[in-house]
Amino acid sequence: MKSPAELDDVPWSALTHAYGSAEDVPELIRALYQGDEETAAEAIHELYGNIHHQGSVYPASAPAVPFLAHAVHHASGRREDLLMLLATLADHDPADTELPHWPRSSVAAICAGLCDVLPDLLPCLGDPERGVRRAALRVVAAVAELLPHKTGALAAERIDALYVDDPVPAVRADALIVLDRFGRPLEPLDSPLPEIRLAGALLAAERSGPPYPAELVEVIAEDGAEPDPGDDDFPWSGTATQDERLTRLLTRDPDAALAVAARWIAAEDLGSRGSRLAQQTAETWRDQEREVLNLLLAALPRQRDTIAVAARLRTIGRWIGHLPEPDADLRDALHRYAGADEGTAGAALLALVHSRDPRALDLVVHRPSAQLLEAAARHFPEAAGRLIPVIRHELAAGATGNPGIDLVNALAPFGAAAREALPELVDCLRTRRAAIVAARRIGIDGIRTPEITDLLREATRSTDSSLRAAAAVAHFRLTDDTDTTLRTFEELLSGPGPVHWYLSGLEPLGRAAAPLLPLIEPQLEAGYEWTRMAAAEAHHWITGSPDRAVPVLAELVEPTPVGLRALKALAAIGQIPEELRPTLRSFVSSPLRLLSDSPLSREGHPDEELRALANGLLATV
Repeated sequence: MKSPAELDDVPWSALTHAYGSAEDVPELIRALYQGDEETAAEAIHELYGNIHHQGSVYPASAPAVPFLAHAVHHASGRREDLLMLLATLADHDPADTELPHWPRSSVAAICAGLCDVLPDLLPCLGDPERGVRRAALRVVAAVAELLPHKTGALAAERIDALYVDDPVPAVRADALIVLDRFGRPLEPLDSPLPEIRLAGALLAAERSGPPYPAELVEVIAEDGAEPDPGDDDFPWSGTATQDERLTRLLTRDPDAALAVAARWIAAEDLGSRGSRLAQQTAETWRDQEREVLNLLLAALPRQRDTIAVAARLRTIGRWIGHLPEPDADLRDALHRYAGADEGTAGAALLALVHSRDPRALDLVVHRPSAQLLEAAARHFPEAAGRLIPVIRHELAAGATGNPGIDLVNALAPFGAAAREALPELVDCLRTRRAAIVAARRIGIDGIRTPEITDLLREATRSTDSSLRAAAAVAHFRLTDDTDTTLRTFEELLSGPGPVHWYLSGLEPLGRAAAPLLPLIEPQLEAGYEWTRMAAAEAHHWITGSPDRAVPVLAELVEPTPVGLRALKALAAIGQIPEELRPTLRSFVSSPLRLLSDSPLSREGHPDEELRALANGLLATV
């Protein structure tokens, strides 16, 4: 360990952390000794931000270790926070030790420093505060496989005593986990303490892998329903809290996860742990939506407050649209919540809209919001006569930002009927409210008038490049005038920064965009994959030839957002290279979700789109 008196012996100004020079680190370490808990907390927060920033460590991180270890013993208060900072700094995957650069990395230096000071930290395992003992166990766990034999044996001896005698079951369960890191696997499934049984089952399940033995699932279901009452659920290396570690383990086995979620929900869903486990199962595995929705329906009356109820309703809304025919009892429950507490009504009504229940229309019309109207338009395009007047009213009221964008997008499903809202769209363009989407909509549904064409021409000179592109395309669609449009795109495609946003707007121009090909063709070999994808799309739209586009798109096809977009483009072209068929079959057959959901996904889960698209291509191309 090193005392603050030795801080000046380290060339901090020559070292770096997340924000540059580490010359501020000595001041933060000295602040730990000022006897003011609030000052110490702020200093620790700053240290988490600079020597450990969002999971990364830096050259200045390892030199801080001996000083932090000294502060654990000699600074007043915040010992558990300091210990957790040390454990977090040393966080690493033991399997990474064979990588070529790991021995010379900042993490390796931190682990070496922590191994050196660990004998001085072992007394913390006997601290009277349970939080300090639990944090100290995580420090030992962080470097367990790297400790010298003598230090490791001493640490294991002390931890074994904790496992046998500590008065706090959660500490004893932690000790069991650390002993496992030392190569002493125990399976105390017959322990009288549920915390120890649960920890033992977790370790045994990690060793066995999925599908998990029934006796382990039973222990987890029975003993995991009620979380430890303490507020010191510190993370372990490589994970967040014990709860999240358990969730990660269970979601590797969907049958086990749903069985445990059902038991936890039946046991009052404390902390919403069962419903969150069910939700994560649906995010991880395909075709689990109906069972997950049934579990969430059962969980609704067990939530402790309005915030928790609204969270469960939002999750239901996220998945209910995946069912061809949502169950009547679920739709009835959503209808009841939609008409009840104001704190839950919005989430319940959105879920009811996604269920395609016709009762939702009356509620949306009388309690409109931009998000609800956008969803209602997608699910009830036949209701243009009821929804368009409401959308127009909301636009005329001055909606801006995302609500304005949602309202304009809500017009898309209505086709020619959306022309009723042209006055509001023109006003959006004039006042620059949701102007980009308004310009696109005007180009599709607009009518050529001097006022509209003048507004669009003016928008092509905007400082907002995305508006310039949208207005240029809309101007072309209404006037067939290529001069303004080509001039705008020549400037945009020749400018700095990514150009894929502009390339993606060229489809309506078709062959009229041929003069832009000299600017587009070099982008087929761009380093940024989104740019290559958009350039390939645009090249095909302009030339009508798949020869240049298909190889670029085929190379991008993978279970990623850009890969999905490339697959859509290949489907539109109507060509799928034979070598892609095994990839498409893997997209269809995978029981795991290959793509995660996105907040920007309004028309379904990207993974469902990937599977359906791949399935359709295999059948038709």
